[in-house]
Amino acid sequence: MSSPTFSSPATIFMFFCFFFINLPFSNSLLKYPLINATARRAPRQLSVNYYAKSCPQVESLVGSVTSNMFKEAPASGPATIRLFFHDCFVEGCDGSILISSKAGSKELAEKDAEDNKDIAKEAFEGINKAKAIVESKCPGVVSCADILAIATRNFVHLVGGPYYEVKKGRWDGKLSKASRVHQNLPQSNSTVDQLLKLFSSKGLTSEDLVVLSGAHTIGFAHCKQFVNRIYNYKGTKKPDPYMDPRLFKALKMSCPQFGGNVDIVAPFDVTTPFSFDNAYYGNLEAKLGLLASDQALSLDPRTKPLVQELAKDKHKFFQAFADAMEKMGGIGVKRGRKHGEFRKDCTMHHM
Repeated sequence: MSSPTFSSPATIFMFFCFFFINLPFSNSLLKYPLINATARRAPRQLSVNYYAKSCPQVESLVGSVTSNMFKEAPASGPATIRLFFHDCFVEGCDGSILISSKAGSKELAEKDAEDNKDIAKEAFEGINKAKAIVESKCPGVVSCADILAIATRNFVHLVGGPYYEVKKGRWDGKLSKASRVHQNLPQSNSTVDQLLKLFSSKGLTSEDLVVLSGAHTIGFAHCKQFVNRIYNYKGTKKPDPYMDPRLFKALKMSCPQFGGNVDIVAPFDVTTPFSFDNAYYGNLEAKLGLLASDQALSLDPRTKPLVQELAKDKHKFFQAFADAMEKMGGIGVKRGRKHGEFRKDCTMHHM
């Protein structure tokens, strides 16, 4: 696909791709057996046809917004995917990340947690626009949580990824606390042990970890997420030895150890940053992973074999990614008025 125009922070690092335009990858990547992927079942209360009678046009309504958002602000794609991931891992897939903090409140909402501040505003705006359109046609029926799940699938497909059916029926959560965010999200320097423990706590497996990490085939990270890999890896005051020298030079040129431009970003996938494909895994094998937590997946014996398999089979990655997204979409689903609600405005609790 052609390279879309991104907002200014992303374009600052567009030249980055020049360093890797001629990176070789072995033809042997095409010869590798398929892995056995079992179908993932979402909770029983979720259904593809949940709104068949109450709002049958919900998919097309949300689709009209996401297609326009992608044309106007392509960064909304990876940002929305990240938004969904961050929502599901904190209190479950309940739209709680969309709630705005109340003025004067001692407790900030999830949206304002440090880990969520870098999510592009276009992601939140897109969901709010979709909600407004859905409300105009189906008032009080469709949850913000489901709209976020549908929008995420749409963006995955718009950037070239798989299309999969979205099971619906999530209620919106009533709890949104910034203090609950950090410990429930992977960090850029997380070890594989830490990642496996976190994913397991969400009902996800080591396979899910590797597959869902493949969402880093698109999107960008700020220098602060990987600067220690360049200058002080694990306190050694040296660069990460598992980083390709070309990547090291490119990152060092734009990310000084101190006092750099906080808006500078680098692509997670340095070879095909605007395409949803399996190049992310080949990059890890070539020591071209941007984050330490990504690169670690290709080094640990518990995750390395699947990294190798997915690097060689785009179809297998797409199939596994669709299954894993459905499974993740079932984390912590809320039902009933005790724990859930249907917000008319995604940014505030229903009154």
